[in-house]
Amino acid sequence: MTMQQEARKAVSFRTLIKFFIPLGISASLVTISHVIINSTLARSSDPVVVIASYSVAMSLFAIFERCAVILRQTCATLVRDKHSFRLVSRLAVSLLAAILGLSLIIGYSPLGNLFFAEVLGVKAHMLEPTLAVYRVLMFVTIFSGIRCLYHGVIISNLRTKWLTIGMVVRLIVMALLAYILLKFNLVNHGYIGAYIFLVGMVIEALVSVVEGHQLVKKMPDKKVDHPIVHRSQVMKFYLPLLIASLIAVSISPATNAVLGSSGKAEIAIASYAIAFSILNLLVSVSSYTHQVVINFYEKDAKAVTRFAFIFSLVPSVLLIAIAYSPIGIWGFENIMGVSGELLDQSILALKFFIVFAICFPWLDFINGVLMLKGQTKVLSYSQAGNVLMTFIALFTLIFFLPNGGGLIGSLAQSIGILTETVIAFIFLSIYLKKSGKTLKSL
Repeated sequence: MTMQQEARKAVSFRTLIKFFIPLGISASLVTISHVIINSTLARSSDPVVVIASYSVAMSLFAIFERCAVILRQTCATLVRDKHSFRLVSRLAVSLLAAILGLSLIIGYSPLGNLFFAEVLGVKAHMLEPTLAVYRVLMFVTIFSGIRCLYHGVIISNLRTKWLTIGMVVRLIVMALLAYILLKFNLVNHGYIGAYIFLVGMVIEALVSVVEGHQLVKKMPDKKVDHPIVHRSQVMKFYLPLLIASLIAVSISPATNAVLGSSGKAEIAIASYAIAFSILNLLVSVSSYTHQVVINFYEKDAKAVTRFAFIFSLVPSVLLIAIAYSPIGIWGFENIMGVSGELLDQSILALKFFIVFAICFPWLDFINGVLMLKGQTKVLSYSQAGNVLMTFIALFTLIFFLPNGGGLIGSLAQSIGILTETVIAFIFLSIYLKKSGKTLKSL
């Protein structure tokens, strides 16, 4: 028996489950942290202003956090010894310092007023509350980057249970803090939600650092067969992922802008938002499929492919159950408090997300193979294709279905991710053909 055959035999379905399930749970739990914050802010004396200021500041925070979150994939893929960890750590320090510097300029200079007023369209009376929120959120980005750096180490060492532990501890602390703030009637500004978020992120980052640091200490100084030796190799991997993520940022505001110009704009935006929140909850379970590929695909491609196929069914099956059965109606009415026309439009929008739910796990699978082979530049091309087709679909649908409601957004995004999946698969096939390989032979 060859070494390759022994490696393949070692990767059992149980091993994959043990690695993947904690990742899927932690991804799903992320949505609960935002539920805690929004539910807390909704109980303030002026919830409209408080929630609006928090939401607008979050839109800028999301852009910077994307840059930090990519450190997780970068570290998980490239770090195998102390030398490669130092290379990625230096990138992390430079990146987070740049983000903090730019955030300080936005938060404490006239540039911030100009950006929020002119770019995001914030009204004069909302500028100061929004800036107050962002002045807290910018520190959340820093701790998010730190936790993602050490998440990469934890994932590559197959200690994924610590991601779930960190998230659970974070949620408990956030819930307790929210309870105390409400009990003493201190929820009166949007920045209260930002402080809850910051405390939770600090806790999660602390758990990640404690576990991740112990794993780094056990690594060899320089692994003989590990090819990552220069900073340029790290940048070559990271920058395409960064570009792809920044390209994707444009989809959400464009969708909301188009829906805002449709008939019954409030219903359209709300139904799309509700359907998208449910979709996010369902597909979040599959959002770490690329990590399974990165860590196990070269050991046993068939086992990983079978595993991906089984779990790829989960989001679409659950979505069908919610959108096409009485279960969904009951959940919308009794859990989310949605009824009437908004209920009908939300379910309709959810139905058009079925293509998204089918494609997402396989896109993450293909992206995992591309990352494994260092072909991260392809992600920029496929993401650009997604954005282009989403924009085309949005403007086409709003022209032919001006009263289409939330389904305009869900159908357009489904078309976009289908395009992205096809482009990524084509590029992967071309790369493998040039390398004289197939998916099975990797």
